[in-house]
Amino acid sequence: MSSAASDSRRASSPDIADFLAEAIFAGEYEPGDFVPKELDLCERFGVSRSTVRSALQTLVAAGLLTRISGQGSRVRALQEWHLLDPRVSSWMARFAQPNPRIQREIFAFRVAVEPYVARLAAEHATAADLLAIESAHEGMIRALEHDDLHWQGISHNDYDVAFHEAIFAASHNLVWAQISHVLKPAIALLVEKSNHSADELNDSMERHRRVMEAIRLRQPQRAAKAALAVLERTGRDLGLEELIPSIPAIEVPSTVATTSDKEAS
Repeated sequence: MSSAASDSRRASSPDIADFLAEAIFAGEYEPGDFVPKELDLCERFGVSRSTVRSALQTLVAAGLLTRISGQGSRVRALQEWHLLDPRVSSWMARFAQPNPRIQREIFAFRVAVEPYVARLAAEHATAADLLAIESAHEGMIRALEHDDLHWQGISHNDYDVAFHEAIFAASHNLVWAQISHVLKPAIALLVEKSNHSADELNDSMERHRRVMEAIRLRQPQRAAKAALAVLERTGRDLGLEELIPSIPAIEVPSTVATTSDKEAS
């Protein structure tokens, strides 16, 4: 076989790791199930055993599979998956929509974390941070004015994700900022699934505006409440609103309210 033909074959070869990840995230293989054996995957995809082993090892390294000598590769429990691994987070965004448990877990994380992060943003946001938040919000609004929900080549959903990412960055906490980057695909998953009709989108935009205004006016308590209101809308759209009262939020130490919070109350 010529070098060019070999390169063409490699380029068209299926990504077996992606194929298996999609099946696992969609629930076709539940925790405890074995995925197809190496030889079966070789025959199905027409690839070498070393190619299959490499794909399986990718999933092992990501925490999705464990190799059992003489038996095969078994799906691990969800809590053992490396969800903060960028590739796993990407798989989650691309493949997890049919998986209600994963959606619930992502939503529960956001309910616990985002009000606290919004509070930090109200305390620490710089002018550059505010510009990023306001620009993302404007993008969401402008995108709604177009039939294809795009403005300046960017979709409404992408502006929505950028809005939340900018708030994490405005917390000026290294850990929260990094978490927003690795969870960006997971947040995008819920944003895409929860944005529906025009009325729902308009209500959501008003809730986002209140978060932005509370951060701009240095009102931490109001920012936290407004962030929770955004998630209440998301929960309603996802059919998960009953989870909100049962999810423990990150507790904020009891401190004297800021002047702006007092004036707003």
